[in-house]
Amino acid sequence: MAILKRRKATLNIVKNDSWLEPYASAIEGRYRYFLQREKELTKDCGSLSNFATGYLYFGLHKLKNGWVLREWAPNATAMFLIGDFNNWQKTEDFELSAIGNGVWEIHLSEDAISHGQLYKLLVCWEGGCGERIPAWCRRVVQDDYTKIFSAQVWNPTHHYEFKHKKFKPNTSPLFIYECHIGMASEEEKVGTYNEFRQNVLPRIAKAGYNCIQIMAIQEHPYYGSFGYHVSNFFAASSRFGTPEELKQLIDEAHSLGIAVIMDIVHSHAVKNEIEGLGRFDGTSYQYFHEGDRREHPAWDSLCFNYEKTEVLHFLLSNCKFWLDEYKFDGFRFDGVTSMIFRNHGLGQDFNGYEDYYNLNQDGDAICYLTLANKLIHEVNKNAITIAEEMSGMPGLAAKIKDGGMGFDYRMAMGIPDFWIKYIKEVKDEDWKAGHIFWELTNRRVDEKTISYAESHDQALVGDKTIIFRLIDADMYWHMKKGDETFMVHRGLALHKIIRLVTASTINGGYLNFMGNEFGHPEWIDFPREGNDWSYKYARRQWNLCDDKILNYHYLADFDKEMLSVLKTEKKFNQLALQKVWDNEGDQVVAFMRGDLLFVFNFNGQKSFTDYGMLVEAGYYKVVLNTDAKKFGGFGFIDEGVGHFTQPSHLEKKEWLKLYIPSRTALVLKRK
Repeated sequence: MAILKRRKATLNIVKNDSWLEPYASAIEGRYRYFLQREKELTKDCGSLSNFATGYLYFGLHKLKNGWVLREWAPNATAMFLIGDFNNWQKTEDFELSAIGNGVWEIHLSEDAISHGQLYKLLVCWEGGCGERIPAWCRRVVQDDYTKIFSAQVWNPTHHYEFKHKKFKPNTSPLFIYECHIGMASEEEKVGTYNEFRQNVLPRIAKAGYNCIQIMAIQEHPYYGSFGYHVSNFFAASSRFGTPEELKQLIDEAHSLGIAVIMDIVHSHAVKNEIEGLGRFDGTSYQYFHEGDRREHPAWDSLCFNYEKTEVLHFLLSNCKFWLDEYKFDGFRFDGVTSMIFRNHGLGQDFNGYEDYYNLNQDGDAICYLTLANKLIHEVNKNAITIAEEMSGMPGLAAKIKDGGMGFDYRMAMGIPDFWIKYIKEVKDEDWKAGHIFWELTNRRVDEKTISYAESHDQALVGDKTIIFRLIDADMYWHMKKGDETFMVHRGLALHKIIRLVTASTINGGYLNFMGNEFGHPEWIDFPREGNDWSYKYARRQWNLCDDKILNYHYLADFDKEMLSVLKTEKKFNQLALQKVWDNEGDQVVAFMRGDLLFVFNFNGQKSFTDYGMLVEAGYYKVVLNTDAKKFGGFGFIDEGVGHFTQPSHLEKKEWLKLYIPSRTALVLKRK
């Protein structure tokens, strides 16, 4: 009988994980396809960065002696520019010419149009005609009265000049503050770029975060979509202000040492035809799939066809545009699971490696994401890319040359799901400290992750934030100092512990959604017909954190101190995680990172005196204590007392004996 020899793996992600060996040919096939597509796209221009310059050619541009507008619409038979300047009428003076390859163009005199005027395209095709907002336009506004969206000529007298042109993000580690400009206001309204820059940025800097992840930047017709039904991919949402104001916000963030990444949506597009890309040139397939793959069955949106070169040009140019024009420091790619699986990952449990290599994957989407990561880091070698992906597909955040897709990080989406399940379904006395540690550190060794206890997803209407799950209705009546119930004390204690154990086990970065650091009390619900178009739950109540009569500020104070302590260890996220103690009966777990010792007592009934654990010999001093009075705790620990280890029979380990109150976590520094 002939013996079949398995072909030796050539890519590192397979070499590093023997369980991937049966799928080596599929992984190598994806890599070869990426190389082939990259070669095809760059054969005439030399690089992906040179290829992704569509925003410099398409759209409306001011020239030295006039204007030029170009659009790609291969099915169009005629195209006209209509707007304020010609009473929205189809006229020969504003007719575009077909110049080949589906491209339409018009040159205008300098005085033909002017800054601030509104315009659209009237696109004609066999058997029809329709108004369209140009696909490549950079400014879209909505009329306050008619609610109609239009493109706007944007050529202000003073263009914003960036002052901090050589900013480099600090990623050791990355502390991300996820935020939404519109709902960052305390008033019941849509907040602005300027208000965020003036009122919220200083809070973020003071809290110790070194990165903001901004949602809902790309223009979207429906505010309640949270920015995920994008219509105009190159237009910064005018709801929040002007392009210059967004640029100033980013520039000021850089001056504070804060990186700015954008929540970019390339996983789908809004179905709207007048506002968006749906049937832009009369066809259903210009940018999107045909047939049953065109519409997303769960999101009521359209799915891009990543096989088409023109779609790759559009999306890759979009990536470079935001880096080039606005100086964003990178992207969090939304809906990656939906992109890379033909069934969008809906109703599927990913229980084994075979689920990632069973022909359910969209090879062109995987190739696009790989190309996008290659491009982004080609444009800015310090850029940050994060994948929002829940299936756990191997290689997502591995280097491209190793056979991965090239993301810098992947969201650890299983962690918030774990916390919700644990809080909802497991009694306090059954919490397993070692199991919690395992859940927070169970990840691929060659991929960095962004850990988080909760993001905006956990706060949406119909769900609950962690603090609300822990305290529930008592948040409304018993958060005043001196009036706390057992539920409030328990909730405050666990809120701090959950955040500390999540942040202290990172291997890449840590994320928090704005307001959750101080236990923002309510869910997120954007104005809609079902709530009488109310903004009550689409805002942040900063006054709760600022009011020293209430307990909220304790959580914010702890969050700030937590980040400060983690920063005392250089490249904290890269330090080895060494478990030093795990006693499930006591509900106690402890681990070292560098010279920091993290000790967690999840026990709700027992405090421990002279609790011993074997650690490296030395002198240990408490540097963070969740039970401290300054953080709303009971103050049972004398933090002024240091702790010398005591000899044991082991050569390199000695006994450290501590007092660990119930529901308390300690961080000690070894000297």
